[in-house]
Amino acid sequence: MDVLAWILSGLLVAVFAAAGLTKLTSPREKLLANEQMAWVEDFHPGQVKAIGALEVLGAVGVVLPWLLDIAPVLSAIAALGLGAVMIGAMVTHQRRGELAKAGPINGTLLALALVVAVLRFTML
Repeated sequence: MDVLAWILSGLLVAVFAAAGLTKLTSPREKLLANEQMAWVEDFHPGQVKAIGALEVLGAVGVVLPWLLDIAPVLSAIAALGLGAVMIGAMVTHQRRGELAKAGPINGTLLALALVVAVLRFTML
């Protein structure tokens, strides 16, 4: 189970760190130019940066506490937080009528985050 948890955690880190860093470092205009980021037009630039920061912090939180064996329960809680971010993404895409296009990706990431959370909680 530990190997599976690490593999899935690695996937979460890769996806959320990349997505979060993109939101944190790219100007709003560049994000809007990307078809998959059209939702950005509904948010203030500060909100987009905050979402990016949550994604990066969640990615770090999924692995760092477990890796350092310092409050490993935080890894499970971070995975739940990433799941909450994905629920928010799904709500946003539903309101914009984009759930059919973006929903499968968001749903997969939500499921992945929940599996990591359950695995980490059961391994405590």
